[in-house]
Amino acid sequence: MDAVTLALEIAVQDPAGVRIAREVGAERVELTQGLALGGLTPSPATLELALAESAADGPEIHVLVRPRAGGFHYDRDELAVIERDVRFAVSAGAAGVVIGCLDATGRLDQEAMGRLVDAANGAAVTLHRAIDVTPDPVATLHAARELGLTRILTSGGASAAIDGVEVLRRLVEEADSGIQIMAGSGVDAASVAEIVATGVDAVHFSAKRTVSESTGVRMGSASDGVGGYEVTDRDAAFAVRAALGL
Repeated sequence: MDAVTLALEIAVQDPAGVRIAREVGAERVELTQGLALGGLTPSPATLELALAESAADGPEIHVLVRPRAGGFHYDRDELAVIERDVRFAVSAGAAGVVIGCLDATGRLDQEAMGRLVDAANGAAVTLHRAIDVTPDPVATLHAARELGLTRILTSGGASAAIDGVEVLRRLVEEADSGIQIMAGSGVDAASVAEIVATGVDAVHFSAKRTVSESTGVRMGSASDGVGGYEVTDRDAAFAVRAALGL
């Protein structure tokens, strides 16, 4: 793909990550929290500050809406939370939302997704990597396109996008300009060029590093809240950009 048309998206968890995304020249950020859990819905304050940080020529803010870790089949109460979070994110000024709901068979839940597309009220909607655990990613792509989604974030069904390049190529062919394909999961400077060669519209990466804390206090388990946390690493983000010759 022509590097001029390739979009960069960085998954960030705070306003500092938005600043780094601006420096790198990313078109978008996926705003989230709890990346170690696969990403969860960020707090209203995090969204407010991220939007303020991006206001002056910064990247678009796209909010991941995921109420819990685990699978993507949601009950009525969870779906109600997701719908309200979608409405809140868009009304607060987010350019789009990132969502994914599957039915009891593991396929895209078109009824739930349609409800959330309506809640987005015209804002961009990205289907996240829920597609990668569906039985047929190509069929999921077609369903997402019928729903009017803007793009799909996918690793080609693999744990890391570099291992799913063949499926990524097929998804790009099947998309046929009807929906954008964005590659993500494990994207780094070493793998990004090969991933981009599949023809994807965008690459999504977190460029994160772990900050370790030593408090001198012994706690019972990691769930007590003491330990490392992840932040966006400026050097790692620029390394991805450099690997693409940008």
